[in-house]
Amino acid sequence: MNAAGNGRESARTAPLRVDAQRNLEHVLRAAREVFGELGYGAPMEDVARRARVGVGTVYRRFPSKDVLVRRIAEEETSRLTDQARAALGQEDEPWSALSRFLRTSVASGAGRLLPPQVLRVGVAEEHPDGPGFDEARVPQQRMQPGAGELRLVPGETPGPAEDDAGASALLEVVGQLVDRARAAGELRADVSVADVLLVIATAAPSLPDAAQQAAASARLLDILLEGLRSRPS
Repeated sequence: MNAAGNGRESARTAPLRVDAQRNLEHVLRAAREVFGELGYGAPMEDVARRARVGVGTVYRRFPSKDVLVRRIAEEETSRLTDQARAALGQEDEPWSALSRFLRTSVASGAGRLLPPQVLRVGVAEEHPDGPGFDEARVPQQRMQPGAGELRLVPGETPGPAEDDAGASALLEVVGQLVDRARAAGELRADVSVADVLLVIATAAPSLPDAAQQAAASARLLDILLEGLRSRPS
């Protein structure tokens, strides 16, 4: 084929590549919104409808729902980890660093999209031999578990190694924020990494009105922060 023919072929195919990229962005944005509102149990059809594409377009990019969920969860885990690292690096005061991380994370809505293997909690039982089953997963939590204490536990179905690495990085850096605030006497001694992640997940309610949602999140987070903070006896 001559140069003119190649030029015409490129002109025909370039818009398709642009459209495909645009569709991918629409699908990812829609997936964040739908999963954030309805949870990861929402069907792919809802994602396609929100993205205004056919469900076949979604499946061409993501051959199964698990693949799409993993993509969203990985991105949100990475975002939370970056936010925690920024708080650690830019705030000298331990409580300011922890509260900044919580406020930034709640405002971004990332807590509603935490991967299931990170935000799975169980009730630890008293054990005569010491720490509970999640000690290896969350090394920052060295407290003796008590009956009814919420503890992070691995998911029932472990994800790929890269998923676990991302979750571990998040737990590690949030653990540093928790350790610093506790060592400074500004965080209640019984507050764990699991508690901080639960705050992020629950302080961003999904409401139909954006202004109401922002106001409700800010108010709820203020109350939760007061509950986390250590007070002189």
